[in-house]
Amino acid sequence: MSQPIDNLFGMHTGALALWQRRTEVLASNLANADTPGYLARDIDFKKALAAAGGSGDGSLPLAAPTPGQIDPVAQARDTLAYRVPTQPSMDGNTVDAQQEQAAFAANGVHYQASLAFITAQIRMLRTAITGGQG
Repeated sequence: MSQPIDNLFGMHTGALALWQRRTEVLASNLANADTPGYLARDIDFKKALAAAGGSGDGSLPLAAPTPGQIDPVAQARDTLAYRVPTQPSMDGNTVDAQQEQAAFAANGVHYQASLAFITAQIRMLRTAITGGQG
């Protein structure tokens, strides 16, 4: 039984877009670490990925930029939440630079893992198509 082409890479294509969006959010937090009143935000990745994968009942309550496409970045916007500060500063800023840097580094590792999986799948397909030649 063959896999549909849109499911060829599994959850990794949606995850890749979510990791990228999270990178932008974390970078914004770091850039505003000294901005008075800035509230740190983050993506609830599990919630966003679950939404991208559907609810399991066959329904997909997703944004579709064009017919047949899923827009995980739009879903990430819906799952963007304020981070609960461990020690908010006196000026109301809730960015913890060390926590943001650690999350940024971990996010980069997750992004690279999804990218490596997709790359491996493409290599495997290329090998299957060419018969290992070229």
